[in-house]
Amino acid sequence: MNKNKHNHQQTIDTPDHHHNHHEDMNHSNHDMQNHEDHHDHHDHHDHHQMMVKDFRRRFFFSLILLFPILALSPMIQSFLGIDLRFTGDLYILLFLSTILFIYGGYPFFKGTIDEMKEKAPSMMSLIGLAISVAYFYSSYAVIFNAGQDFFWELSSLISIMLLGHWIEMKSVLGASKALEELLKLMPEEAHVIDEKGNIEDIPTSKVKVGMILLVRPGEKIPIDGKITEGKSSVNESMLTGESVPINKSIGDELIGGSINAEGSLKYEVTRIGDETFLSQVIKLVRDAQSTRSKTQRIADVAAKYLFYIALIGGISTFIVWLSLGKDVGFAMERAVTVVIIACPHALGLATPLVTAVSSSIGAKHGLLIRNRANFENAHKINTIVFDKTGTLTKGEFGISKITSDSMSEDDLLSLAFAIENESEHPIANAIVQAAKNKKLKLQKGKDIKAIPGKGLTGKVDQSLISVVSPGYLKENKIVFDEKAYETLASKGQTVVFVLKDNELLGYIALSDVIRETSKEAVQVLKDMGVESYMLTGDNQKVADEVAKQIGISHVFAEVLPEQKSEKIESLTKEGRLVAMTGDGINDAPALAKAHLGIAIGAGTDVAIETADVILVKSNPMDVVNIIKLSKSTYKKMIQNLIWATGYNIIAIPLAAGVLSSIGIILSPAVGAVLMSLSTVIVAINARLLKI
Repeated sequence: MNKNKHNHQQTIDTPDHHHNHHEDMNHSNHDMQNHEDHHDHHDHHDHHQMMVKDFRRRFFFSLILLFPILALSPMIQSFLGIDLRFTGDLYILLFLSTILFIYGGYPFFKGTIDEMKEKAPSMMSLIGLAISVAYFYSSYAVIFNAGQDFFWELSSLISIMLLGHWIEMKSVLGASKALEELLKLMPEEAHVIDEKGNIEDIPTSKVKVGMILLVRPGEKIPIDGKITEGKSSVNESMLTGESVPINKSIGDELIGGSINAEGSLKYEVTRIGDETFLSQVIKLVRDAQSTRSKTQRIADVAAKYLFYIALIGGISTFIVWLSLGKDVGFAMERAVTVVIIACPHALGLATPLVTAVSSSIGAKHGLLIRNRANFENAHKINTIVFDKTGTLTKGEFGISKITSDSMSEDDLLSLAFAIENESEHPIANAIVQAAKNKKLKLQKGKDIKAIPGKGLTGKVDQSLISVVSPGYLKENKIVFDEKAYETLASKGQTVVFVLKDNELLGYIALSDVIRETSKEAVQVLKDMGVESYMLTGDNQKVADEVAKQIGISHVFAEVLPEQKSEKIESLTKEGRLVAMTGDGINDAPALAKAHLGIAIGAGTDVAIETADVILVKSNPMDVVNIIKLSKSTYKKMIQNLIWATGYNIIAIPLAAGVLSSIGIILSPAVGAVLMSLSTVIVAINARLLKI
């Protein structure tokens, strides 16, 4: 932590700030990969949008044809008690149905061929089978005047399927669309400062890494960078959800799209294009959408079995009714009804709609789901391991205690403030911030000098004021309460002493600030039956003290970075389902090893590469929210799967006519209505996740 302007001797272990080493890591290969991935996903996204438009176009075209087909259908006329029959009407019905079958059914035939090539019949094969059976049987019935046609069911089935796929794909696009809207909010121009100090406005798209930009008060920051000159507060709420503006000064990072408040800032551009914070966020959402989750595969497996059930059930129904002496028309009608009923549009929508809704909810609340499978399985998590520094704590100093026998706490802090005000050291920052929070007046400090490795000294109102380490006191034989100091030091606190003309006035104790929500998060997890562990490189006493304040009873202390993943592995070997929460850099191996890796603070390369979920806000309560969202998502998926498959289990035997002996038989019309109803119920149930 030593800086040129200020040297405080560290007599105890201080929190390990992992991020300092991040710049040393070589990311050239990763950046190239990111760049390629972004284009792949961009192409995928455009393709997805084209498919949405295609399904919409096919749906509306099919819908236009559906009405005359329904009007011409003898079964519908009979159902409504009307007679619109005329010579040749069935051939017009056949012609319109053929157009709808070819144009509306095309995506399902293409999907069936793809699935058959992979020898994995699934959703598309099931739909393809149902509409093909309905079409060819109905065509035969019309041409050879042999029985009832199913054209109205064929057309309504295709229309419902197209509508469902259109809604599904549209909603899956929704989560990333919300984030892509952010890019539209980026300023179109940037103020570039050249080597001579001249300011020129250029399009943001032409900004290069290394350029120096100017941002005036009230303007949006055009692209990511690091401040080189100026101080201001920046509103990042649009990006992080954090409503309080964040104070920024030299060396701090700026995120493109955030709003500069009262001060002018000059900054150097550090990231452009695909590497910017916003682009990475959008990439995360796209990754989440393209990840096939385990639960989704269950739906595909169910569709595969239903395909075989439909095929075998249809053939068996036909053979059984023929053998019982029924005519071919009746047997075929039953068989066709079984095949149509088995086509589970509700099952096809059961998980994708829930996925779309949960992704959207997550993104809106700063929970970016990268790996759908691991996220959906997070409902089973029973152990959460928190990295201490930067996760449960802020990873920065805050004042924990001020003691003085001769003056008030504020007066002592005011003297330290006067000396520390221009220092960049983390201890100085904490003292300055505390004084500003208390609105203490800044006294004029003069002749401020560093005492190498010991602290700072300077003059305030003609008195020599020193803010120094315990090492300085011992060296100069200045008596202080060593027992009190040792007690504080053993709890992980750093202590600086304030002297006036070499006489001890008192001391200020500082420690890593615990996040306000850490204690609440641990308690809520406990109430949910999830055990919390703390993992840290700090010594045991420091770790135990922090754990005690937060309410964690399981602590892994003095753990080296490379040992973190071993600790996760040891917990998984005990049969625990473990989530690891860390800052995503030093904790990368542990995040990858856990059943669910959660990175706090989005935007770092390693976090994106290793974590399953990224929390945009550094708030431990969001860990609770991820578990809750996972539980709700899984619950909705299971409800939908049970409804969709349960419906088929009851409807298929009825369609086959197993209860026909007692007068209960499921007509094709009722079957199709029930199937549509099950689809609507599944869609509504998915939307209820928002509540």
